[in-house]
Amino acid sequence: MTDTATTPTTEPATTRPRHLARTWIGKIAGALLVLWAAASITFALQTLTPGDRATLLLNLGAGQSRERTPQELAPVNAEYGFTDPLWQQYTRYLRGLLHGDLGTSYQLQQPVLAIITDQIGPTLILTAAALTLAWLLVITLTTLTAGAGRLRSAVGTTIETVTAGLPHYWIGILLLVIFAINLGWFPVESGSGVRGLVLPAVTLAVPLAGFLAQVTRDEFTTALTQPFVLSVRARGIGDLTVRFRHVLRHSLIPALSVSGWAMGALFGGAVIAETVFARAGIGQTLVSAAQARDVPLVSGIVLIIAAIYVLANLVVDALYTIVDPRISTS
Repeated sequence: MTDTATTPTTEPATTRPRHLARTWIGKIAGALLVLWAAASITFALQTLTPGDRATLLLNLGAGQSRERTPQELAPVNAEYGFTDPLWQQYTRYLRGLLHGDLGTSYQLQQPVLAIITDQIGPTLILTAAALTLAWLLVITLTTLTAGAGRLRSAVGTTIETVTAGLPHYWIGILLLVIFAINLGWFPVESGSGVRGLVLPAVTLAVPLAGFLAQVTRDEFTTALTQPFVLSVRARGIGDLTVRFRHVLRHSLIPALSVSGWAMGALFGGAVIAETVFARAGIGQTLVSAAQARDVPLVSGIVLIIAAIYVLANLVVDALYTIVDPRISTS
């Protein structure tokens, strides 16, 4: 009599690496597609902006606005290829991007990439500080209030709801008036020091922390009821330790999934924070370029922010398996 019992099948050892490789190839291809779309939009922004680009370039360089003669425009059109067919301009633009050429600023007459490289450092420091502070606030608020009784949960939920809806400019002005002008604890103009970084970082971190905490709370509350938590509590481990060491890790995935989006939001908020606190950075550069109609510089900044956003999302995908090794990217 033959044995009809079946043994459980296991996935071949080579299947998971191949699956992950295909997944990441798809993710990278999607990221490249997003960057191509962003590049195409910035090209359209440059070519379809009302007004003659050669005239705009000459007027910005001379610091005056007036009509230009064909003789004045001809050398500029020849140098920049403004009169070439659009498909040639588009091909030349994409080829330049592949070689790290974002064009030349109309106003400053410098390579756009060099300008962004000089100015993006303070903004990266600001966004990194704001993101770190936001996560510290999320972890503290969620761990201490989620599923911790009706009153504490209500307080935590109220704080999250209120802070998530606060506009950056309102927070920035309030912090500036109270802590910089009235109390004098921080400089009115941010500068490059650590003290000058505090208020802009708080301005960006508070609304983001409220949003991320809202995303984290439900998952944290659900994780508290899971059997593994009951098992840990049965071993006599304290409530705070259980929350920090065991529950928190399982509740961060939803918030991590929007952290890539959060980087883009922080760069948008940095424009406001850097303006309110007179802080150097890409936000101030973007405002100045937009006011001067420096289209290549505006387009270059938009493209760089899109690239940072795409990269941040790829990093977040990689962090999933670090936070919870059971998760497989799909």
